[in-house]
Amino acid sequence: MIVLLTRMDRIFCGNVITLLLAQVVLWQTGCHRKPESSSREVLPTVQVRVQTVEAKLHAATEDVVGTVRARLHAALEAKVSGRLENMLVTPGQTVKAGELLAQLDAREIQARLDQALALREQSGRDTERLRGLLAQKAVSRQEFETVESGYRVADAAVTEAETMLGYTKIVAPFDGVVTRKFADVGDLATPGRPLLEIDNPKALRLEADVPESLINRVQLGATLSVRAASEAGDIAGVVSEIAPVADPASRTFNVKLDLPANAGLRAGQFARVTIPVGETRALRLPLSAVVQRGQMELVFVAENRHVQLRLVKTGKRIGNAVELVSGVTVGEQVVVEGASRLRDGQPIEAK
Repeated sequence: MIVLLTRMDRIFCGNVITLLLAQVVLWQTGCHRKPESSSREVLPTVQVRVQTVEAKLHAATEDVVGTVRARLHAALEAKVSGRLENMLVTPGQTVKAGELLAQLDAREIQARLDQALALREQSGRDTERLRGLLAQKAVSRQEFETVESGYRVADAAVTEAETMLGYTKIVAPFDGVVTRKFADVGDLATPGRPLLEIDNPKALRLEADVPESLINRVQLGATLSVRAASEAGDIAGVVSEIAPVADPASRTFNVKLDLPANAGLRAGQFARVTIPVGETRALRLPLSAVVQRGQMELVFVAENRHVQLRLVKTGKRIGNAVELVSGVTVGEQVVVEGASRLRDGQPIEAK
């Protein structure tokens, strides 16, 4: 029987034949491909040290931020008005107590001193002359006392002028370092306008604003741990001052802690003080057990002489230990030494 195919039928048959030929070619190519190796990479056995996870009792704490400041700090200003004639120091310069730091123009005050000295000298001569006349009864006692009072007034004017002249010299009140300079030669110095700031870097303290919910946990003389980004370990700070009233805006109490001289800190640095608030049980492991890979924190759990990679979440760090919030349970064994060179599923041998 003769079957007549339409144009659409011929196109359909051609597509089917093409598809069948492509499948045959792929089957032949696959027959000549080498089989992939199904064996996994053999990892070497590594000696490690493991530790059993335990829930240990430790002090619960809260961190409060603060600022390191110098215990001795002074903003130096002039007590009299005058043009700044000489500035002898720069920021960062070490100075000694009593050292001259700046000098004001003193010509006007010097002129007043010279005038007062001349008046005192004249009053002194008049007093001595009348004293002799009083002995001879040539003048009355009242006249002598009037001249003598004039001498005392002149002497007080000299003392006042000398004091004012001393105010034109800005000196260091204690040993320290110049931290800031607000004026230079030619500026007008007036009372109330700081010229320099000076700190003593050998005596530092931490000032922190403690919330009202924690202030009862802080006592005068108590030793608290202080941590700064520039220092690897904790620093012992002794509570020296506690504000008796709270700041009405922030509801916090200003607390000051004296820091040791060898703390390695500088004024103005940021630091945290740890305040104990109670006791709690938490899972803690050495910092060496936690492997940091990017933003992930991992540990290796030992099981059947192999390790299993486990994603964990850490909490507070206390010394060389870290709190594990999630990822491990009590009783599991975690690699605490040699974890950084392990891979998931690698065989291990505990030391």
